[in-house]
Amino acid sequence: MSFKTVAASKTTITELMIPSYANFGGKIHGGILLSLMDKAAFACASKHAGSYCVTVSVDTVDFMQPIEVGELVSLHASVHYVGKSSMLIGIHVVSENVTESTVRNTNTSFFTMVAKDKSDKPKEVPGLILETEDEVKRFIEGIERKSMRETYKKGIKALREKVVPMQNLDKLEAERCQVNLKK
Repeated sequence: MSFKTVAASKTTITELMIPSYANFGGKIHGGILLSLMDKAAFACASKHAGSYCVTVSVDTVDFMQPIEVGELVSLHASVHYVGKSSMLIGIHVVSENVTESTVRNTNTSFFTMVAKDKSDKPKEVPGLILETEDEVKRFIEGIERKSMRETYKKGIKALREKVVPMQNLDKLEAERCQVNLKK
């Protein structure tokens, strides 16, 4: 098996936030940021894998501060964890107002990407060489995230099987809803 350093696939994409990216509130639309994060995750994962990669999940997209039209947004992507064919890519988003010389951390997210071969089958990715304590920490966090995701999926499946709507109406009494079933 081959190995690559985290630094070998680190990727930064910087883009100017233009008026057509704004939502009705005048801030940059979350969907634009998600698209940019997906591009950064793809570029980083593809560099590490040396092949085409696809997004299989997005874990925790945190929108911490709004981004304004006219700001430069930089998306910093790095491989945090690798499995056999999957990679956890951490995305850190920074917004810069060049006229005011301010830089703000605005978003973070984690994308799970899978490498594909020419037959569209999962392809084994290189292992990861960890060169700093922070890289070791992120890799271990990746192991824990994977475990938590599996536990969460099992819990959601069990929840869907357990909830019988008409037998659980008591749970709705303190909620902000009305039940008006149509026959």
